Amino acid sequence: MKSLFASATFILVLLTSCTPKATTVAEAPKSATSTAEQIAQGKTIYETSCKRCHKLYEPTQFTSVEWVGIMNAMAPKAKLTEEQHQWVYDYVVSVKK
Repeated sequence: MKSLFASATFILVLLTSCTPKATTVAEAPKSATSTAEQIAQGKTIYETSCKRCHKLYEPTQFTSVEWVGIMNAMAPKAKLTEEQHQWVYDYVVSVKK
């Protein structure tokens, strides 16, 4: 019984570790740093695209982790490219409290 449990645990760990991980733009940025120009473009996109459908939230209202979920849900609705998605994310997390 102990051997069966150990085998099942090993197979579960093996399968879990071998499956590809889903990444988001915020988790795997293309570049390590964003330029001031990209952050400025992100702000412009945030202020124009997001405002079309709802009020703008203060970037400091959410943590960077919360913004990942928000951006992943909203970027497709706003029809943002992957690059624009990254710029908006970089903008909202760059604003300090």
